Amino acid sequence: MKKNLFLLFVILLFIIVPLAYNTSSEFAGTDGKAVDAIESINPKYEPWFSNVWELPGGEVESLLFALQAALGAGFIGYFFGLSKGKKNGNKKETLR
Repeated sequence: MKKNLFLLFVILLFIIVPLAYNTSSEFAGTDGKAVDAIESINPKYEPWFSNVWELPGGEVESLLFALQAALGAGFIGYFFGLSKGKKNGNKKETLR
């Protein structure tokens, strides 16, 4: 239990300290950064391809991003839970 509390404290420290230390940071997506870099390299650049479907709004884009993150976290959690369950099952089988 002490080990888990220590790990939780360390994780919170890693989250809070950078946010408190760098208060003037601006968080932006990689798409926006890529567009800025391309425009700074070649201001006359015109995209040769456009999306087939444009999202109706920023909220939908955020929803899809959050859904993707939740599915990924669920998959990783399921994988680790299944691996631990198999490991514990094998230990019980060997003890019998």
